[in-house]
Amino acid sequence: MKGVPLTEALYQYLCEFGGAEDSFLQQLRQQSIELGMPQIHISPEQLACIQFLLTVIDARQVVEIGSLAGYSTLGMLRVLPEDGVLYAFEKNPDYAAYIRKKAEEMGAAARLELVVGDAHQQLRAFRFTQPIDFAFLDADKPGYRDYWELLDPVVRVGGIIAADNALMGGKILDEQSTDPDVYAMQEFNRFVQQHSRYRSCIVPVGDGMIVAVKLQ
Repeated sequence: MKGVPLTEALYQYLCEFGGAEDSFLQQLRQQSIELGMPQIHISPEQLACIQFLLTVIDARQVVEIGSLAGYSTLGMLRVLPEDGVLYAFEKNPDYAAYIRKKAEEMGAAARLELVVGDAHQQLRAFRFTQPIDFAFLDADKPGYRDYWELLDPVVRVGGIIAADNALMGGKILDEQSTDPDVYAMQEFNRFVQQHSRYRSCIVPVGDGMIVAVKLQ
C-alpha cells in the first residue's frame, strides 16, 4: 500500500502542523456540542485544505451548501478578503441564526449572505451577481448531483467545486451497499471523475473530499 497509515499520533501531528482550528473555532465546536447540534462538521485538517484552496485561487465569491453550526462557514470566512462574500445555504433556521450570531462576533457578518431554506429550491431561484470561485457541498448526499448541475453554470473557469464525505467512512468501497447515501456518493464520485470539463481528485482528509477544478 502506498502512503503512510494515519495513526492517532500522526493525526495529532497533522492537526498541529496542518490544522486550521483556532480558539474561536474550538469554542464554536464546544458550544455546538452543548447545544446538541450534530457533530458532523468537517475536520480541522480538512478546513486547512479548503482554506489553502481558497487562497491559491484567490477566491472572493464562495458558495456553501449545508452549513450546520458554521464550523466550515466561519473557517472559510477567515481567509476571504474584505471584498469577498460567502453564500451559505442552510435549511435549518435555528442553525442559520446561530451562524449569523457567530459571524457577528467574529466581525465577518458583512461578508456572509445566509440563504435559509431548502437549497434545491433556493438555488433554482437565486441569482448570483458574479461568477463563483469556489463551491463546497456538505449536505444531503443524494442531492449532490443536483447541486452540481445548479452551480456549474455560475462557477468560473478555474473555479473549484468540492464535496465532503467522498469516502463515506470507508463504505464507499461497498458496491453492494443498500445505504442510499453511500450509493449516491459512489455515483457522484464517478460522475465527477468522468466529467469532461473538470479535472478532479479525492483528497483523503477528514471523511474524504472530492475536489474538481473547472477547465472549460
